[in-house]
Amino acid sequence: ACLVGSEMCIRDSLYTPLRDNTLYTGITNNLKKRFHMHTHGKGGAYTRSHKPQKILYKKRAATKSEALKHEAEIKKWSRTKKITTLKLKL
Repeated sequence: ACLVGSEMCIRDSLYTPLRDNTLYTGITNNLKKRFHMHTHGKGGAYTRSHKPQKILYKKRAATKSEALKHEAEIKKWSRTKKITTLKLKL
């Protein structure tokens, strides 16, 4: 199975497959830079040991507050709901 994670951005939100089949959620204002950091072991401790493989989902947010709210909502969902609701193709 493809491993999945999500990351929200101030302007974009995304899902990235992780190697341990978990879902990751976070925010950033520079999606390309953040993804590069995560794939090269930089950034948060979790993504240092659970490197993403590709982006599966992203969504624009007008403000940081909006992105944080959307991130918090997704973090509450079960894995199945995330895959179904966001129509992720693993």
